[in-house]
Amino acid sequence: MTSDSSVDAPPTDPEQHVAAPLTVAVAQPACLHLDVAANATAHAAAVTEARARLVVFPELSLTGYDLTAPAVSPDDARLGPIVSACRATGATALAGAPVRDADGREHIATLAVTGEGARVVYRKMWLHGEEFDRFSPGEKPEVLVVDRVRLGLAICYDAAVPDHAADTAALGIDAYVASTLYGAGPESAARRDGHMSERAAAHGVWVVLSTSAGACGTYPQTSGGSGIWAPDGAVVVQAGPEPGAIVSASLGGS
Repeated sequence: MTSDSSVDAPPTDPEQHVAAPLTVAVAQPACLHLDVAANATAHAAAVTEARARLVVFPELSLTGYDLTAPAVSPDDARLGPIVSACRATGATALAGAPVRDADGREHIATLAVTGEGARVVYRKMWLHGEEFDRFSPGEKPEVLVVDRVRLGLAICYDAAVPDHAADTAALGIDAYVASTLYGAGPESAARRDGHMSERAAAHGVWVVLSTSAGACGTYPQTSGGSGIWAPDGAVVVQAGPEPGAIVSASLGGS
């Protein structure tokens, strides 16, 4: 397992970028506060249930949104159930955790987990509020390629910043994949859906959102509503507010 991460350059030869349909699931499991082992087990169960090639989880899904949560290493043995579930299903899972780099800087990050192990693939660029007290911002957008489908990655406030989506889309992406947390209530839900629809329509890409549901870390309640938006900005499938929901769709080829 490794914590290295890299950005794939935009494809220059169209024949090198022929994206086949990709089955994607977004999950919003119930989250136990700071219990990485229990949350990893819930992630593994969601991967097994989803039977999708890509399964996306919310921001800080392995710890809950608590800015004091200890960093999680990609080679942490507690991630073993997710690795095993991905090996059995052939899935890639995107899970959220605080991480510590070799230089000591800490980040809010996305881990890509496969049957081979876990690695850090993205570090949140647009921090806000008290996140700045501990975490460093990521330095650049990232693209993860799964079955030739180019996935631009985002974490929470990133997706609320139009420049982040624009800079990520400039790398050449098929989908903008966001792991987030939105507060409870109709105003938050409207903001959530507006952000996702706008990013899809602005760049003509799929938008994939996994967002927390129920209690999460220091939040007593969150919005749920994970979903997938088509390149024209229309919602394709969306979960309700309840924890434990999983919805999926096939992203069309390009």
